[in-house]
Amino acid sequence: MQGVTLQQLQCLDAVAAAGGLQAAAERLGRTHPSVSAAIRALEAQLGVTLFDRGGYRMTLTGQGRAVLAQAQAVLGQLAALKTHAAQLALGEEPALRVVIGDLSPLPATLGLLRGFFAEAPATRLDLMFEALAGPAERLFGDEADLIFHHVDKADPRVEFVDLATVRLIPVCAVDYPPALAPGPVTPDRVRDWTQCVIRDSARRTPPRDYYLIEGSRRLTVSDQLMKLQVILQGMGWGHMPDFLVEADLTAGRLRSLASRDFPGGEVALVAARRRDRPHGPVAQRLWARLRAGVDPA
Repeated sequence: MQGVTLQQLQCLDAVAAAGGLQAAAERLGRTHPSVSAAIRALEAQLGVTLFDRGGYRMTLTGQGRAVLAQAQAVLGQLAALKTHAAQLALGEEPALRVVIGDLSPLPATLGLLRGFFAEAPATRLDLMFEALAGPAERLFGDEADLIFHHVDKADPRVEFVDLATVRLIPVCAVDYPPALAPGPVTPDRVRDWTQCVIRDSARRTPPRDYYLIEGSRRLTVSDQLMKLQVILQGMGWGHMPDFLVEADLTAGRLRSLASRDFPGGEVALVAARRRDRPHGPVAQRLWARLRAGVDPA
């Protein structure tokens, strides 16, 4: 590997991803000849042919795939080093931006944050509440340092701490007229009822709906607490997080509609942050506390 440069490895990675020199050059902000020269020089230094140039797209040879795997490992280590250096350069953050999603239990989550920030008085807590796709939009839009919500755990940009499993139970008021008729609760049956749903707070991403019964009448609200009150008033039915409705179910104010054909669902509640962004010392201490096993549910 003597004489091999990071620029050559970056060009190799870009050409492999883009399938051509011009597209790779545009991705890297370089010229076509400079990328071509970097690949040729790398092949000469390593003594292997990295690409098959006989087709419309440049495709990796078997040797090229093996070299690319090593190159990507080196580039990944470089990115991690840059992130670590950026974290070391950060002082105590003046503020941390935290988003609480609509399925997080507020008393416990706020209690966790209250206890932590009491020990970090120099850092201001900027707290936001978002619903559905809103927390993820804030996180990936660099508008939040940490979210309490559910995420796509397969997304390589995200690291997360599992906190709890939230059950979503379909419920209605015990005297909700449509539900008083005999017979099993099924998706076809509830289609004729008014479904209460939460408005997605995401502003730039397409709105997402969960457990929506297509064709049903909808009553839209802004948050879970408003949704609960609407359901208690007999104005519709909806899926609610278990921690918000347990007391009303036990007291007989709500009725569960869950059945074999209409089971509800579960959501994994996590604390999540960007893996590919630097985090200052206060954010690191909060993350360490979460990883130590603090459970807001």
